[in-house]
Amino acid sequence: MNAYRSRVRGCLLGGAVGDALGNPVEFERDPAVTDLMLSRDGLALITDDTQMTLFTVEGLLHAAGGDVPKSVYEAHLRWYDTQRRLGPPKHAAGLAAQPFLYAQRAPGNACLGGLALGRMGTFAHPANPNSKGCGSVMRSAPFGLFPSISAADAFALAAECAVHTHGHPTGYLAAGTFAAIVRHLLDGDDVRTATERAIELLTGHDEHEETLTALRRALDTPYAPGNTGIGRIGLGWIAEEALAMAVYAALDAEEPERVRDALLVSVNHAGDSDSTGAICGNLLGARHGEEALPAAWVARLEGLDTISTIADDLVEAAA
Repeated sequence: MNAYRSRVRGCLLGGAVGDALGNPVEFERDPAVTDLMLSRDGLALITDDTQMTLFTVEGLLHAAGGDVPKSVYEAHLRWYDTQRRLGPPKHAAGLAAQPFLYAQRAPGNACLGGLALGRMGTFAHPANPNSKGCGSVMRSAPFGLFPSISAADAFALAAECAVHTHGHPTGYLAAGTFAAIVRHLLDGDDVRTATERAIELLTGHDEHEETLTALRRALDTPYAPGNTGIGRIGLGWIAEEALAMAVYAALDAEEPERVRDALLVSVNHAGDSDSTGAICGNLLGARHGEEALPAAWVARLEGLDTISTIADDLVEAAA
């Protein structure tokens, strides 16, 4: 497997693994996750984080060099439709034809509310102008997975699409920063270097201070096992904290052998565990590739074939 394909597959599969790892403990005050928790069917269940990430990819693929924000918005409307139905309608196609994506796994209010408005949010007229929940970030890794666009372009596209649901500057700037980090990881940067380079882009924007402060805290806080260290970064319900917590956990996995432990750190806290796990998994997969992910965890993923297929579609489209 070539390095680019491995990193793209790693990013999307890693995000799904982190999402599924944190899903069962999202609302627990003192989680102690040591392994995947499986459903009665033996699957590791994903949440809206992975669902929306996949629809982001589909929107990017459908754009094909056209109006990217419009295409991603339309893809997210298709996701929104899945949350209002029990299963696929008769003539559904693409991701909308996949029954597992119709599961409702605590989707975020801002995502639902923004997509229910009936208009596409823009910088001039954003949806939910006071919202900076982590739903803007958790779906934005795919913007950084195209080698033909720069980190600055990935940042700009992710931020522009974030305002479809999250209009607060911190909400969309954190999303842009995340996409830029992923783009730098794709080029082989380590997590710290990728984050520092993304910060250079971030600080060129007005109202970047909250995201910058959170990321500096992540970069400067000494690593500690369990939730001792990650709990100092935040709880992850808001955009800048979710990104910073994921970065903090990923920093401890500069060696591929540390990926499993870093994923566990990313979800063992009293906050939004599935989102911090998903974002951390995206980072680690983009950094180290699919081979570094715990194979036993990947094999149990709900929707594994669909995630793998759309990752390969993205690789083919970018070729």
